[in-house]
Amino acid sequence: MTKIYFKDLKNYLDQDISLEGFIDKIRDLQYVQFIILRDGTGEVQVTVEKNEDNKKLNEIVSNLTLESTLKVTGKLLNSPNVKLNGMEMIPTEMKPTSVSLSELPIDIKNKDKALRETRLDYRFLDLRRKDNRLFFECETCFEHALREFFIKNDFIEIHSPKIAKGTAESGAEVFKIDYFGEEACLSQSPQFYKQMAIAAGFNKVFEIGPVFRAENSHTSYHATEINMADAEIAYISSFEEVMDTEEDWLKYGIDHLWEEYGEKIEEVFKVEKPNTKVDFPRITLKEAKEILKDKYHFVGERVDDLERQEEKLLCQYAKEKYQSDFIFITKFPFSARPFYHMLDENGDTNSYDLLFRGVEITTGAQREHRQDILKQQMITKNIDPNSLDFYLEFFAYGCPPHGGFGVGIARIMMELFQIDNIREATFVYRGPTRLNP
Repeated sequence: MTKIYFKDLKNYLDQDISLEGFIDKIRDLQYVQFIILRDGTGEVQVTVEKNEDNKKLNEIVSNLTLESTLKVTGKLLNSPNVKLNGMEMIPTEMKPTSVSLSELPIDIKNKDKALRETRLDYRFLDLRRKDNRLFFECETCFEHALREFFIKNDFIEIHSPKIAKGTAESGAEVFKIDYFGEEACLSQSPQFYKQMAIAAGFNKVFEIGPVFRAENSHTSYHATEINMADAEIAYISSFEEVMDTEEDWLKYGIDHLWEEYGEKIEEVFKVEKPNTKVDFPRITLKEAKEILKDKYHFVGERVDDLERQEEKLLCQYAKEKYQSDFIFITKFPFSARPFYHMLDENGDTNSYDLLFRGVEITTGAQREHRQDILKQQMITKNIDPNSLDFYLEFFAYGCPPHGGFGVGIARIMMELFQIDNIREATFVYRGPTRLNP
């Protein structure tokens, strides 16, 4: 028999059916017993009167424990006096399908009663909370919309290898592995393979998949294993076209998410939809630094990149001046960017960061597609061109001008839902001190 989900119970009133779910609550009173079952899509009340005919059922209920799973067969009745959806299940049969220990290691109804690290130790229980389930339902919806945008706009989906010989980001830490006696590493980025696809004649490509960063970072927005959405576009004339694509892509995903889940998101997470009606403002890094100094009297230690406080203030500026939750910062110096970013006539990169609600969520750029200049830029970055000869070969037989971007899904979800730590926005988090569960 096909599982009946509780969200569809109104279609089964006055019918004999079987239901299965977790035991959410038990009330054992003098004359009646109540069980609240949940299955992730909703809840239903099971009512068992205490009498001779129900003696076997009463005994089963008396020995149940919370969070056990239960199969109940009986009639679903319309009961206006029942507060929970105005219906109740009157059972004729009841069978526990698994038994939970009587005391849970964490309180799954109130996350504040346990430390975050303890909840992460018991993530499978922590995820039973309704807000967590809603969050990952929304992530599914959002990621589907992002993929749908790509497909509608003629992107080809690729699946790049996650075991690599070379590294995509100069100077970044990698997880080294033994590959049949040869040194290899887990991929930090599909960047090289996106560019390989462009060199192969794929006009537009995307990938959504894991990348690995061996950075010993203990911040609230870093992880060592990340689900990334990456895109690359051929035949561009400017990195502005890359920004145009990403802006349209994000607006499409956000609009679709709020269309499907907006009311629930605002009710449970108390957050507002980002403003997708306005253009994302675009300013250069030089302009950003001047705004920070003149308007907010803040001068960061770095002149070639942005610090966390600067990102927060620039998002505040975008909200105040443009009513935008996003802001593009462009034209970073070569010293702060990888070797494969194209340089302009002033020696700055044709690149950008996209900031969202105080956090950088994207680095994007026009790539350098001319092999001789790529080699020069590698040498400037103290990278031996021979160490990446396989990559340089992509550009030896013609390669269109191109550019692209990458976005960490958990980080943007974290900011969409105003969650203060990426550990809460990741199904199972991996960081420098966490390898379990």
